[in-house]
Amino acid sequence: MKNTRFNINLYLIIPVIFAGLAALSVLVTYRIMEYYRERDLPPEWPLAFWGILLVFFTFVCGLITVKFIIDPVKKFVVKTQTMGVLRDVGAPAAAASGAQEMHQFTRVFDQVSEILSKVEARELFPDIVGQSKHMRGIFNQILKVAPTDSTVLIIGETGTGKEMVANSIHRHSRRQGKPFMAINCAAIPGGLLESELFGHEKGAFTGAASRKPGKFEIAHEGTLFLDEIGDMPLETQAKVLRALEEGKIERLGGFQPVAIDVRFIAATNKALPGIVDKGVFRQDLYYRLNVFTIHLPPLRERREDIPLLAEHFLSAVDAGRTLASRTLQILMAYDWPGNVRELKNAVKSAALMAESIIEPAHLPVSITGNLRGLSDPQPLSHPGMDQHPSMDEQLQDMERVLIMQALDQTRGVQKQAARLLGIKERSLWHRLKKYQIDATSYKIGRR
Repeated sequence: MKNTRFNINLYLIIPVIFAGLAALSVLVTYRIMEYYRERDLPPEWPLAFWGILLVFFTFVCGLITVKFIIDPVKKFVVKTQTMGVLRDVGAPAAAASGAQEMHQFTRVFDQVSEILSKVEARELFPDIVGQSKHMRGIFNQILKVAPTDSTVLIIGETGTGKEMVANSIHRHSRRQGKPFMAINCAAIPGGLLESELFGHEKGAFTGAASRKPGKFEIAHEGTLFLDEIGDMPLETQAKVLRALEEGKIERLGGFQPVAIDVRFIAATNKALPGIVDKGVFRQDLYYRLNVFTIHLPPLRERREDIPLLAEHFLSAVDAGRTLASRTLQILMAYDWPGNVRELKNAVKSAALMAESIIEPAHLPVSITGNLRGLSDPQPLSHPGMDQHPSMDEQLQDMERVLIMQALDQTRGVQKQAARLLGIKERSLWHRLKKYQIDATSYKIGRR
């Protein structure tokens, strides 16, 4: 005989249990009053006794129900704390009480959900290195838009990984397994771009010795990624708009329309509304592309991903090399105008210069030169810190780097540097004294 199991939602079963207890209380009270009324007995004292007993019984039943629900939660919280994976959330669940206990549960669940989100990001997007809150938001957007055929516009600075995001959208879409074609509109001269996109017939122009299909045709039933679309010539924009709206193209020198089924993804590092106002980009094409927009943050806005990216690039070059703590601090403090691409090149260059441990001196001058004093061979903290740096020493070094970077950006103006760091000017003054930093050396006249 097959056993049938029913799963009932807790949001339904708990109110049903308490409603049943209340109904039972009313029923028992009614039966007691009927019993005394039929026998003409004074109901005051016995009724009070039965009422107190009934309230106690209801309280015990409610306590058992709550314990049945809360105990597994407590066990889960205690187990996660003993695993050593989560950050410290205060007293153990068994010793906490009241509001403190509920606050502790909330913090544990928040950390667990964050860890699961990072694991999901690593599993679903193995090609994109990043577990910061910004990137997890991007991953969530990709998973939402990928199953649709909506046109996607990716906006981000150069080197932020726009093509990787476009590729991820394709791999999570219904068109996975079909062609993914990418073309950089800024890298191809305007005269050749149309031929690359739409193809050409034999004899369409000098040198066209045979028919050639364009990227639109090759990407049929797949995805076409138009990178740096803001640099596309106006005349080509008109033809792309027509292809988007009609789902048909014409090869150069041809007269027969060719039907296409393509999912479009475009990317740019420019502010399209601004170049639309200047007449450099078609307004109707902008509105046609701007269906679902993904904004990729620059690397300086997701610094927590820098250690992961650096280790990833380093392992691709040579798994035997490691980053010194001071080197990692410099990488964290630098603004990376070239974003991930610049970080990749910097790590590869440093790995070629170093033998085993990558020190600040191995980094390109373009990075260390913008952070004055960091290439000083003298230790930033205590002697031997590179061998066994404590957490406090690393935090102090990080603070010192950030202060010097702020002074460098504000040309030694302490008031502006304090505002940039988000601290009071007096607090900055104490830190300058603590780390023996001469703010006047950053002024324009003394650089």
